[in-house]
Amino acid sequence: MDWSRHLLIVPILLPLVTGAALLLIDELRHSLKALINLASTLMLLVVALVLMRIADGVPDGSEALSLSYAMGNWPAPFAIVLVLDRLAALMLVLAAVVAAAALVFSLARWHRAGPHFHTLFQFLLMGLGGAFLTGDLFNLFVFFEVTLAASYGLLLHGSGAFRVRSGLHYIAINLAASLLFLVGVSLIYGVAGTLNMADLAVRLPEVAPQDRMLLQAGAAILGVAFLVKAGMWPLCFWLPSAYMAASAPVAAVFVLLTKVGVYVLLRLTLLLFGSAAGELTGFGGMVLLWGGMATVAFATAGVLASQAMGRLAGYSVLISSGTFLAAVGMGDTAVVSGALFYLVSSTLTTAALFMLIELVERAREPGADLLTVTMEAYGDEVDAEEDDEEEVGVIMPGALAVLGVCFGCLALLLAGLPPLSGFIAKFALLTAMMNLDGLGSPTDIPARTWVLVALIILSGLAALVAMMRTGIRTFWAPLEVIVPRVLVVEVAPVMLLIGLCLALTVQGGPMIRYTEAAARSLHAPASYIGGVLQPVAGPAEAGAVAR
Repeated sequence: MDWSRHLLIVPILLPLVTGAALLLIDELRHSLKALINLASTLMLLVVALVLMRIADGVPDGSEALSLSYAMGNWPAPFAIVLVLDRLAALMLVLAAVVAAAALVFSLARWHRAGPHFHTLFQFLLMGLGGAFLTGDLFNLFVFFEVTLAASYGLLLHGSGAFRVRSGLHYIAINLAASLLFLVGVSLIYGVAGTLNMADLAVRLPEVAPQDRMLLQAGAAILGVAFLVKAGMWPLCFWLPSAYMAASAPVAAVFVLLTKVGVYVLLRLTLLLFGSAAGELTGFGGMVLLWGGMATVAFATAGVLASQAMGRLAGYSVLISSGTFLAAVGMGDTAVVSGALFYLVSSTLTTAALFMLIELVERAREPGADLLTVTMEAYGDEVDAEEDDEEEVGVIMPGALAVLGVCFGCLALLLAGLPPLSGFIAKFALLTAMMNLDGLGSPTDIPARTWVLVALIILSGLAALVAMMRTGIRTFWAPLEVIVPRVLVVEVAPVMLLIGLCLALTVQGGPMIRYTEAAARSLHAPASYIGGVLQPVAGPAEAGAVAR
């Protein structure tokens, strides 16, 4: 086994060891724990970039487009298998980038607001890395639970009545989702006799007709568990309040948790119910398509109705999830490619927005949203109360201007307007949906596709209107001009994420090439199966099994 295969365990082992080591350090030594946490997260980012380069180096058309790592060198499907392909590598890099930005932001004050922040942060990264790399449903459940357990503590980090109340709702909903996950996995194992995803893809088409309904019930229950995490309507009622209640860096990282749900749904839908699944082909696709469209419609109304910026950001996360779920439900390679580009851009955008909101709120009086809405009743007699909160940092020259520019860039990204990556992502997605060259004429496009196209455009318009309304209240016509106190360590992560969105615009061609290659491999499940089973069966037999 070459050295590159051993790197697959690093995204799990590194945060696990770091989190355990941080537990041994006195909680009062904030600076030391922050330094260790930051060093580990940056190392994780470097490893993720190396893995992405390795995954992208596998040529299309090869026997196995994925790299597998069998723990203890046990044979698949009995081993705990980690699998790397272009999709998993992309998610690892995205998680590491957002986590590094959120961690740097938290160093201003949030990492000292409660105990064990750095330990929980590392354990969360461990769960994310394992969820993206695992090739086994049971181990996916394990990493899923590790992620949730860490997120419970992080959501409650900083205390506060609203945070505790939303945290209890979040815990109850996710415990129910975990129960559904376990029930679904048990049903699938009872029918198929395996939980290795590659082995499942081989066995599912051979399931006896009398057991097929039980298999579909297990898959549906498993899907509901991840739809709760992905935030599909009507299972998304908990998300805006929970994300709004979390501290700014935690909310930014929580954007990744939503992407775990959509990642698993994409992986399982195309691997287990793809073109080679026989009578099970396309199972659940229409649910994802129509459920995704309903989510976009619901979140669009939520964005327009939101007065608080935190709630607006929460509904923006739902728009991103709904759009991606609907794209997966369409089952087209080009659409999935555009959706992956959109996934990256929207994740960076919403994570930056959650962090920017805290900085922008410092330039507003408490209750400014309510006072603005009821200005006619209060008139000019509204007196802003003095802000008694602890000041953070020193006054930064031009702070309000910098925040305004960042806010404007995020508005363009959410709306999908040029010149940033939000425009390219939506353009690639809409172009793939229309696909006029393949269909011949616009009349050949299904009605549901036109509905989804209209919803994507309207959601962008709603985001633009909501952001403009908030921007005018905050920067153009505030009740009282307040110069916010901002540290460079706080605004730098926001600017970094926006800069990455600009880089995606400049490097849009290579990024689209990568997402196209990832989408092709997802729609060719034989490559994934061969990458997992080949180390045991040998090249010739594994290729035969995969085919």
